Amino acid sequence: MYTEMTATAKSPRTYEVRTYGCQMNVHDSERLSGLLEDAGYVPAPEGDTADVVVFNTCAVRENADNRLYGNLGHLRPAKVRNPGMQIAVGGCLAQKDQGEIVRRAPWVDVVFGTHNIGSLPVLLERARIAQEAQVEIKESLETFPSTLPTKRESAYAAWVSVSVGCNNTCTFCIVPSLRGKEKDRRPGDILAEVRTLVGQGVLEVTLLGQNVNTYGVEFGDRLAFGKLLRACGEVEGLERVRFTSPHPAAFTDDVIAAMAETPNVMHQLHMPLQSGSDRILKAMRRSYRAERYLGIIERVRAAMPDAAISTDIIVGFPGETEEDFQATLDVVRASRFANAYTFQYSIRPGTPAATMDGQVPKQVVQERYDRLVELQNEISWEENKKQVGRTLEVLVAEGEGRKDEATHRLSGRAPDNRLVHFVPGDEVPRPGDMVSVEVTYAAPHHLVADGPVLALRRTRAGDAWQARQGAPASGGSGVMLGMPSIGRPGPAAQEAAPGCAVRS
Repeated sequence: MYTEMTATAKSPRTYEVRTYGCQMNVHDSERLSGLLEDAGYVPAPEGDTADVVVFNTCAVRENADNRLYGNLGHLRPAKVRNPGMQIAVGGCLAQKDQGEIVRRAPWVDVVFGTHNIGSLPVLLERARIAQEAQVEIKESLETFPSTLPTKRESAYAAWVSVSVGCNNTCTFCIVPSLRGKEKDRRPGDILAEVRTLVGQGVLEVTLLGQNVNTYGVEFGDRLAFGKLLRACGEVEGLERVRFTSPHPAAFTDDVIAAMAETPNVMHQLHMPLQSGSDRILKAMRRSYRAERYLGIIERVRAAMPDAAISTDIIVGFPGETEEDFQATLDVVRASRFANAYTFQYSIRPGTPAATMDGQVPKQVVQERYDRLVELQNEISWEENKKQVGRTLEVLVAEGEGRKDEATHRLSGRAPDNRLVHFVPGDEVPRPGDMVSVEVTYAAPHHLVADGPVLALRRTRAGDAWQARQGAPASGGSGVMLGMPSIGRPGPAAQEAAPGCAVRS
């Protein structure tokens, strides 16, 4: 996932934030944009090089460091031409490499970590005055990110962080060592933020954490997450609540009940599997087994027969045999996932799995991966075909459909998070409005409604989106303003990172 984010401010000094990685990084970049806006920066006009370029990095992708240093190299000539330009690097890779970044790219001005994103404006000013690089990496959380200023990507949907950090020790994942142990926000603070967002026009929130269903561990309430879902149901004007991502080992029946009994909590669940082999799950230090996983799926569907369930799967983990892989295929067949984010295992330096015996040859991993994708595409298509003829209420999005301009369609998300392309009527809905449409066609990764729009409901969210369009142009290119989602499934997902911040 790559986005460029910009914000409006008062000073003529321009900036750009480049974001790599998972939803947690996207949310952090909203904070970075808010901080820079609060400090008086404005976005760089399209085609211009910003006065300040901030890289919010991810450390879990195989080529994360090569990509970063390549991009830093491309900016070096611009920095030579404009000595007043500043370059900052933050995020997981900065937390991991720290001073190594300035050694390899001495034209970088600021390096900051995952625990002190609020320091960015001060560090930029220090670097400008001192005329030397400022490297500040905190080993524990300095300020909970949700207390920082925010420049939201969307007028109608928002991330709301419930916790940061992770207490798991999965052998393929480096993120817990970079983001630290889990720290939870108080429920009252979360609900206050949700109410504020709804007051600003937001219709949908996604509760975000590296392991949302262990929320409450810090204040000793193992049922806290289910209670939080129910409390969100009492927020007037909040129409859709989602969350990502839970961990199967900590997933409890009270959360299933809260999902089923709270009208605005969507019947959509992203539940990482990673492997269907008990032997591989043990090697991954995933503290559940296939039987438990399938049991959760069964109970979710018993309570919510219409639930759409998605997952993450890693192919080719060290030591994986054909028998292990077949076990994964068996769980996929039994689970009937709406979609799956599939990853080819690759070595992440600093993780226990990187030095394990039995690294699987690339050609074997690729062949297994292709078989998994083929199976899941068949299942996704079969499940989507069941939607044909159904009437769905779609939250109209901005920028979700890559071919919308060519097809004269608009796009949005159904309650179960399926992507729906539809043909607008004479009265064109705005992003944030709701339309009711009948599904006429299904593909593996989207639905199409080519008939007339059955109903259009103008919303406060649409009003908020329209109000944004009347504001001064934000500039920049590639601004992602779509509703928060957990990405697009399918073959391209192999480039995403297993074990990243919200893929627990």
